Amino acid sequence: MKFRLVVAVALLAIGGRGFLSSPEAFGQAAAGWFTLLNGTSMDGWNAIGDANWRVADGAVQADKGTGFLVSKASYGDFQLRVEFWDTGDTNSGVFLRCSNPQQVSPANAYEVNIFDSRTVENYRTGAIVDLAKPASVVNTADKWNTFEITAQGPHLVITLNGIRTVDINDNKYARGPIALQYAAVPNGAGAVKFRKVEIKPLS
Repeated sequence: MKFRLVVAVALLAIGGRGFLSSPEAFGQAAAGWFTLLNGTSMDGWNAIGDANWRVADGAVQADKGTGFLVSKASYGDFQLRVEFWDTGDTNSGVFLRCSNPQQVSPANAYEVNIFDSRTVENYRTGAIVDLAKPASVVNTADKWNTFEITAQGPHLVITLNGIRTVDINDNKYARGPIALQYAAVPNGAGAVKFRKVEIKPLS
């Protein structure tokens, strides 16, 4: 009996520090979070364009063609976590609040860029293309990275690997699907992998 009591107290202490009490410790989503992509399936997404999206090695990836995976559901205010891997010449991105899910572009959505080698106007990785340049240069090639994105009303915040790159207000787009991009670039196709996409709706 005494032994059981000691074990129970120890487990409670561990839980108080956020270990066993965390839902994620058991492979479950934390409260309010939903998994949109888990690296083993493209269920819940529509493919447009001719990018060669496929599931391999625990990630959804592409390295040829140009196209998007577009979520079937639309979102307004939310927090988003995206785990991705890219090569130095990758042209990719995470598009938010897409107003036309059949023809996604930076002209009708917010594009959170993944493109280390982009030089045009310096809207490189961590930027919102044509709207906000990254406050810090964060290189992402050949490793796993994490975007943490908050869209709440006009307020948009982008954090890349723990570094805030964008914090702005803009009200052009209020709601729409999320899209993952792959676009082949001249002189090197590059590659992108998405291992996990999770969302927490805020409205």
